[in-house]
Amino acid sequence: MYPALTWRIKEPGKTVYLTFDDGPHETATPFVLDQLKQYHAKAIFFCIGKNVAAHPDIYQRILDEGHSVGNHTYNHVNGWKVSDEVYINEVAKAATLIKSNLFRPPYGRIKRSQQKKLQTHPGLAGTKLQTIMWDVLSGDFDTNLSGEACLGYVLYHTRPGSIIVFHDSTKAWERMSYALPKVLEHFTKQGYEFRTLPNL
Repeated sequence: MYPALTWRIKEPGKTVYLTFDDGPHETATPFVLDQLKQYHAKAIFFCIGKNVAAHPDIYQRILDEGHSVGNHTYNHVNGWKVSDEVYINEVAKAATLIKSNLFRPPYGRIKRSQQKKLQTHPGLAGTKLQTIMWDVLSGDFDTNLSGEACLGYVLYHTRPGSIIVFHDSTKAWERMSYALPKVLEHFTKQGYEFRTLPNL
């Protein structure tokens, strides 16, 4: 399904890509940034437009510390449940605050028609969006899981070039805050580098 989307980065060496969805968040995002700094790691933050509007200082810190940002729509809409027009306008509205050609559909749900129209919408003129999916979903948003379970899943499934999803959100906080430091420690000791992707 959707082979034109990016599910994993082909890398010859030990490189992985940490991504964080749904921020900026007043507690979770600063925690993530502090952890990344400790391990000299870079990441990609797929931000919700309304959260950028609410926390511009945290958003600016993400940029100032050398991380990438991506568009995650303005209100975290599910592409399967809204019209193409509503969906594309959500992306375009977020793009007024988030200057990036990186995009991730909320819930990973996007129609083929929406993906096609993203490339031609006048509100996104000059920005060819690169849709970034993932091959390792931590599950930190799942309140039925433990932090240990999330950690174990990430450690077991991550390989060179993997795109790993965490969330800097209230819902994911308990599991993400447990697993992320251990993921950073484990892969740093294994000689991995955490890289970002260019915004534009």
